[in-house]
Amino acid sequence: MSEPRTSVSAVLETAVTALGGATREGQVQMAEEVGRALADDQHLLVQAGTGTGKSLAYLVPSLLHDKRVVVATATLALQHQLVERDVPRLMEAMKGQDGVDTSYAVLKGRSNYACLHRVREGVPDDQGALVQHTEREWRQVSVGHRDCLGAQRCPFGQECFAELAREKAHRSHLIITNHSLLAIDAIEGVPMIPEYDAVVIDEAHELVARVTQAATDELTAPDVERAARRARKHVSAEGASNPADDLADAGEALRDAITTASPGRFEVLPEQLGDALQLVRDAARACVSAFPKEKPGEGDGDPGRQQAKGSVQDVFAVAERMAADLESDVLWLSEGGERSAPRLCVAPLQVWGQMRDKLLTDKTVVMTSATLMLGGDFSSVATSVGLKPSERVVDGGSVPEGDGVLPWRGVDVGSPFDYGRQGILYVARHLPPPGRDGLVKAQLDEIAELVDAADGRTLGLFSSRRAAEAAAEAVRERLPHLTTLAQGDAQLPELAKQFVEDHHTVLFGTLSLWQGLDVPGDTCQLVLIDRIPFPRPDDPLMSARQKAADKAGGNGFMQVAAAHAALLMAQGAGRLIRTTTDRGVVAVLDPRLATARYGSFLKASLPPMWTTTDPAVVRQALTRLAASAG
Repeated sequence: MSEPRTSVSAVLETAVTALGGATREGQVQMAEEVGRALADDQHLLVQAGTGTGKSLAYLVPSLLHDKRVVVATATLALQHQLVERDVPRLMEAMKGQDGVDTSYAVLKGRSNYACLHRVREGVPDDQGALVQHTEREWRQVSVGHRDCLGAQRCPFGQECFAELAREKAHRSHLIITNHSLLAIDAIEGVPMIPEYDAVVIDEAHELVARVTQAATDELTAPDVERAARRARKHVSAEGASNPADDLADAGEALRDAITTASPGRFEVLPEQLGDALQLVRDAARACVSAFPKEKPGEGDGDPGRQQAKGSVQDVFAVAERMAADLESDVLWLSEGGERSAPRLCVAPLQVWGQMRDKLLTDKTVVMTSATLMLGGDFSSVATSVGLKPSERVVDGGSVPEGDGVLPWRGVDVGSPFDYGRQGILYVARHLPPPGRDGLVKAQLDEIAELVDAADGRTLGLFSSRRAAEAAAEAVRERLPHLTTLAQGDAQLPELAKQFVEDHHTVLFGTLSLWQGLDVPGDTCQLVLIDRIPFPRPDDPLMSARQKAADKAGGNGFMQVAAAHAALLMAQGAGRLIRTTTDRGVVAVLDPRLATARYGSFLKASLPPMWTTTDPAVVRQALTRLAASAG
C-alpha cells in the first residue's frame, strides 16, 4: 500500500507553497485521485483542463508511492519541461520529507544518445566516410539497438551515455520517458525500462497514435540495397554466388514491384509485390546465416560486421512481416518525394488488444490529458486503449471483475477557466459545406472579415497546407496593414516568436499548430478552424480501422473518423484560452458542426463556450476585444 490518501493533498500543498504558488481545487482533486488509483490498484483516466497544474498533481502521489513509477510523455516539449523545470524544483521542495524518495532518471531510446564508439573511432557509414550533411549528422554519431555493440563488448561501454542512463534508472524511484519507449518496453516486449509498479501517461490523447507509430515498420528498395552493400565484405560466398549479391538482386525485384504498384492501401497484396517481399525475406535470411560466427577470444569483434548484420536482420524482420500479409496488419505504399524513394509501410490494424494484454494487466496505469472526454464521455478513449465499459468503477458501486485487467475509473477535475464567460464558439452556419476544391470565395470573405474585426491576433488552423496558404494570400491582399504568416514561411519557433511579439499578426498553419502552440494573452483572440478535421478518405490506416469497426457491427464513422475529428478539434480550440484572463472566439467555418447529426458529438468534445451562429455578433465581440487590447 502507498502512503495514506489524506497525505497527498497535504504534501502537494506544502510542495506548491515551497515553489511560490498556490494549489487549485482541480489540482488537489487530481492528486488525490491519482493517489487513490495507485493505492487501490485501479486504472485512472483523468481529464484536467489547461492550467490545472497536472504535472505536480501526478508527480506528488507518484513520489509518495512506495514502488517505482514511470511517467511517459508524448512530446519532447513536455518531457523537457518536466526534466528541466517541474521535477528538479519539486524534488528540491520535497527533499528531507520522511518516506519520500526523490531520486529520478530520464530514459530515451538508444538512438537519442551519441554513440562514443562512433564519435571516437569514426565508424564509417556505407559510403565509407562520415557525411556531415545536417539531416544526416545525428545518424552518423548514434546507433539503434541492433547496431549497438553492447556494454560488455564496446571499448567505451563503461562511459556510454545510454548505459549510464539505464544504470541511473535502475537506482531511481521515478523514471521519465516517452510513449514510444513505453510501447517498445511494455508492448513489443523489448526490455528498455527497469521493473516498475505503475505508469502515469501524460498527453494520453496521443497514446494510441504513438503506440501505433512505434509498431509501424517501413521498407524501401534502397534499404535492401544498402543492407546488401554493407554485408558484401563480411559474408562468405556459398558456391558460385554471394548471399549479399542475392539480397541486392531481391532489392531490384522489390524496386520493380513497387514501381508497378499503385500508392495506397493494399486490401489484397499484389502478386508481384508479394513475390518480391518473399525474395527479400529469403535472401536476407540466407545473408544473415552467411555472416561468420565469432571465434572464442575474438574480443570486441568487428563493429562494422555487427552493424552490417544488424542492418540485414532489420530488412529480414520487416520483409517477413509484410510478406505474411496478416489480417491484423495494414500494408500500404506511400509515394516518394523529390529526395525519397517510395516506401512500403505496415502498421497494426488495432493496438488496443496489445495494450490490454501487455500493459493493463499487471501495472496501474494513470492516463491524463486536457482532452480525454470525446462526445462528453470517456468511453471512446477508454475503448481505444483496451478498457471495457463493463470494467468501469462507478463511485458507490461494486468493483467489477475483469479478465485479468484491473478495473478503471474516469474523473473530470474540470478547469480553472470560465469558458462560458471567456470564450465564444462561433459556427458559420450560413457558409456552404467545404468541398474538395479548397476554400471558396465565401469562406475567404468570412476569414478576412473575422481577421479584420480582430485586428490580427488570429491563429488559423487548416486541414491542409494548400488551404492555409490560400487563406494567407487572401488576407495579405485584403488586409495589407496586418502581418500575415503561413506555416512554411520560416521555422515554427520563429513564426511563433513573431506571432507573440506583434499582436497585429495572423498565423495560418496545419497540424503542428493544432496541438503544439501555447500563446496566452492578447496575442491570440481568434482561433479559426476551416473545416471539421476528419481523416482523409484515402488515409490507409484510418480507412482500414473504420472498415474493421463496421465489419464488427459498430459504427466505423463515429468510432474512428468522428473520434479523430473530435480530438483534433478539442486540441485546436484549446489554443484559445490559456490563462484565466484570456478572452476570445473559436470560429468554425464548417456548417456541418451545426447541421449534421454528428455535430452534437463534436461540440460536446469542445470546451463549454457560449455558442452562436450569428456572424454580426461575433464581429462585434472581436472588435470590442481588439479595442480593449490596444
